[in-house]
Amino acid sequence: MQVLGLYLAAAAAEILGCFAFWMWARLDRSVLWLAPGVVSLAVFAYLLTHAPADTAGRSFAVYGGVYIVASLLWMWIAEQTRPDQWDVLGGVICLIGAAIILWAPRAA
Repeated sequence: MQVLGLYLAAAAAEILGCFAFWMWARLDRSVLWLAPGVVSLAVFAYLLTHAPADTAGRSFAVYGGVYIVASLLWMWIAEQTRPDQWDVLGGVICLIGAAIILWAPRAA
């Protein structure tokens, strides 16, 4: 569960950082939105360096699956758009793939 918490915290930081840029670039909000966006994205990068995968590529791949599900949750909670059955199925498939990548037995 600690691993999932790390990836979820990284996803939250990335989504918040990207959303700050979205607010500025797409919703014509103040340029001041960029400051917390940059900080949030730096926190995201820092958190991801603590992922337990043995290589950066694997860490990023596993994170990708978690990020997809976190993005769907953001859409549901923050944007008030409920994921449909295909969103949910795709998210489940991504989490299964991420779990296989992270926890598959590998030769030493």
